[in-house]
Amino acid sequence: MTDDDAALIERSWHHPEAFAVLYDRYFEEIHRYVSGRLGMQIADDLAAETFLVAFRKRQTFDSARGAVRPWLYGIATNLLAQHRRSETRRLEAFQRAPAGEVADDGHEDRVTARVAAANAQGRLATALGRLSAGDRDVLLLVALADLTYEEVAQTLDIPFGTVGSRLNRVRKKLRRALGGVNPMIGGFDG
Repeated sequence: MTDDDAALIERSWHHPEAFAVLYDRYFEEIHRYVSGRLGMQIADDLAAETFLVAFRKRQTFDSARGAVRPWLYGIATNLLAQHRRSETRRLEAFQRAPAGEVADDGHEDRVTARVAAANAQGRLATALGRLSAGDRDVLLLVALADLTYEEVAQTLDIPFGTVGSRLNRVRKKLRRALGGVNPMIGGFDG
């Protein structure tokens, strides 16, 4: 879709309605990423703002620098940085919040997983809050947005190798914070 996306942006210079295809194609994905970072209350506004910024800056998009998808994630990540204080407050509140009730719905594996996650909740929130902004961005772009290392590199405008080294460092920090246990088998540790 890279060529198609770039062509849509170029077409939107003279026919702004063409940009709607990109909105339809990527809004849900950007929304999921933003809501995973800041919660549902702000996700609608921030995801929409991402596309508003992209629309306004569409004539500055350089297809030689990368694809549209990472460009959109870059805009979203920059907007998230403006809201980082809210994210930090949310992580601190998450850490203080009680783990919550675990209902017995007759599915032993599911209950066990929920209990393990509840036990790790505070430690994970603390560890996430202690990560540098760059490390947290790399982790959450991989874990929440499911971007490839190459796409993360494009999104954050950093070298490909930096993505791998940051993610490796983050994984080690989170493992230590969780006592060497990975409660999200198949998640960001995979």
